[in-house]
Amino acid sequence: MAHISATSATPAPVTTPTPAPSPRRRHVRALGVVSALASLAALAPFATLAAHASPLAPPPVRDEDRPDYARGDQLLVTVRDSGVPGADGVYQLSCHPGGGSHPHADAACAALDRNSVWGRDAFAPVPAGSVCTLQYGGPATAHVTGRWAGRPVDATFERANGCEIERWDRFVPLLPEVSTGRPASRPPADWSHASHPAQPADPSRPASHAAHRPAARPAPHPLPHPLPRPLPAAHPSLLPAPLPAPLPEPAPEPRPAR
Repeated sequence: MAHISATSATPAPVTTPTPAPSPRRRHVRALGVVSALASLAALAPFATLAAHASPLAPPPVRDEDRPDYARGDQLLVTVRDSGVPGADGVYQLSCHPGGGSHPHADAACAALDRNSVWGRDAFAPVPAGSVCTLQYGGPATAHVTGRWAGRPVDATFERANGCEIERWDRFVPLLPEVSTGRPASRPPADWSHASHPAQPADPSRPASHAAHRPAARPAPHPLPHPLPRPLPAAHPSLLPAPLPAPLPEPAPEPRPAR
């Protein structure tokens, strides 16, 4: 009897050939990939903003935590050579609410509000080329620094001509009212009791400036009224020629006798 061995043979896997995609299917698949890439590119900026976004900060509770423009306007006013008793010095002014060492804080803030117009610089200098009257308003000068309406301020005032005088007068009583020989438009402010806080010396002005300032000239002494002088005698050549003597009247002729 012949020995017959049965060997188990593993059947080979049957592979089904994948049909090649049609050209139309390849075109649709390419369009889908392009659309997906475009969507990702459009969402990229929003993803970056979301990654860097921070939660809104709560409003400040204390006044010292608020920004400068929210705590009111702060100005430092320096006045020199005004001729007004007690007006020369350095004053601090804060508005909204008003305060500081300025003697007329509320009225000064009201003057600033009057001169503040949206889109214009309230402290702008006189435009170049302006036609101004040749009127001298005295040696008074003023320097205003700080912040107003959220903007830095560094303005200089003087009274060299009519335009500068008008610009100065618009800011009274932030600046003292200086007399120019014309009637005052309002009662003069009292600066005699103004408080002058101790301020460091201005580095732009040398320490010896006051020592070299010329002394004020004394008022001229009035001269006595001169006596009237007699009129000088006229020269004979300037006198008019005398009129000729009148001729004598002729004697009447005698009448013949009858």
